Amino acid sequence: MLKVGLTGSIAVGKSYVLGVLAELGCHVIDADEIAREVVKPGTKGLELIRNAFGDEVLGAEGRLDRSKLGAMVFVDEGKRTQLNALLHPLIISAQDERIRELQQTDPNGIVVIDAALMIESGGYRRLDKLIIVYCRPEIQLERLMSRNGLTREAAEQRINSQLPQEEKKKYADFLIDTSGDFANTRAQVEAVFMELRRIQAKIQ
Repeated sequence: MLKVGLTGSIAVGKSYVLGVLAELGCHVIDADEIAREVVKPGTKGLELIRNAFGDEVLGAEGRLDRSKLGAMVFVDEGKRTQLNALLHPLIISAQDERIRELQQTDPNGIVVIDAALMIESGGYRRLDKLIIVYCRPEIQLERLMSRNGLTREAAEQRINSQLPQEEKKKYADFLIDTSGDFANTRAQVEAVFMELRRIQAKIQ
């Protein structure tokens, strides 16, 4: 099974790219979905967060209030680093378990793992190829403000809390620029998929 990472900064269009890859036949693993699973009530992840950040990050029925936690860590690099150190091992372990299950059912397939902090966490190193999704900075800012209802200052703060796009692009085996329309982005994704199929065919 060919294991491919998909990453990029916030609000650059990773979800759309992942959706097209799934439509083309790739197995997809969404790290955000797994991140929610590992902090459900009763999990080790939620207990670690509660011990580190206090009961104020819990909402109704003892569930994690992601917006409260986000507001806390986006403005404090130390707390953000602490949160990542707590959760990344749990997320990567859950991803690897999902990959093993897929390998058993489709050993010649392609699995794409979508994770925003794949480079920062080092998680990309265990994968075969890495796709970086990016767009022009002004488009990224506009998308984030519109999507999350943020002020320009708040959106810039979130963008600046991540590794710069230009730095991430240095790690890429494949680059997808989402600055254009959906048709343009889709054409790039289809071209990358065809190349991944060729690579997978060689290792079967």
